[in-house]
Amino acid sequence: MLRLNRMTDYAVVVLGQMARRPGLVQTAAHIAEGTAIPLPTTSKLLKLMAGSTLITSHRGANGGYSLDRAAEDVRVAEIVEALDGPIALTACVDGAEDQCDVESLCPMRGNWNRVNNAIRDALESVSLAELIDPTDMFPLLEPKTTAASAGPERH
Repeated sequence: MLRLNRMTDYAVVVLGQMARRPGLVQTAAHIAEGTAIPLPTTSKLLKLMAGSTLITSHRGANGGYSLDRAAEDVRVAEIVEALDGPIALTACVDGAEDQCDVESLCPMRGNWNRVNNAIRDALESVSLAELIDPTDMFPLLEPKTTAASAGPERH
């Protein structure tokens, strides 16, 4: 099964929280509180993402982290690569860190690149904003309303 790791999932949550107030410098503790992700995990994620240019690290007494781009400008592929490294499904895909022991003899050598590129293109086509509000990605979805929030019916 192709699956993102938990840290990548948490990174989307952290970035979603930060995207509510782009450019605002926030402490790891403040972000952890707003996401309910434990502070050590939040701190680790922020350091990883700051090293990848997804977010900006600010030093000093008023330091913290900021997301200096609009959520629409952050691609899911960037988030995955910041936490998981290059998008590569198998060891024989261009950009994979591990080398396959039978690569030189394999009839599939290089053929996985097409699948890998399709997945990468799909992740590039989705923005953080669309993950935060899936109705942007799926416009036919209507927000769920409850009887209490719908108000009285008018005739």
